Amino acid sequence: MLGYTTIGVSNIKKACEFYGALLSELGAKQLFGDDRIQFFGTSTDASMIALCVPYDENPAESGNGTMLAIPAGGPADVDRVYARAIELGATDEGAPGARNPIFYGAYVRDADGNKLCFYELKM
Repeated sequence: MLGYTTIGVSNIKKACEFYGALLSELGAKQLFGDDRIQFFGTSTDASMIALCVPYDENPAESGNGTMLAIPAGGPADVDRVYARAIELGATDEGAPGARNPIFYGAYVRDADGNKLCFYELKM
C-alpha cells in the first residue's frame, strides 16, 4: 500500500552509508536519487525508504511518535539487524524481545533521532 516513506536527515552522505549497510542486511540497496534525496529498497515496485535533506532547508527533526517499522524475518533476524544497527552507530531504544505473543521487535534511533523498529509478526 505504501510507495515510500521519507526520513529527514542532516547529512545525506553519512545517512546513506548507515542505511546502505543496515538495509543490505534485509536485501535492500540504494536504488536511485540525487544530492538531496536517495531511495532504498529491494525494487522500485516494492515499498521504499527515502532519505532526504528537508526541502525547506530547516534542520531535519524526528517526529514525536513517528517510527518506521521494518519487517526483518524471524527473531534471529531481528536480533541480527538490531545488532548491526548498534554496530553502525544507532542508539538503543528497546532491545530485541517478545512484546506480546505475536510480536517480536527491537528499537533503535539513527544519528538524526529517527526511530526504527525491526520486527516479526506471527499471525
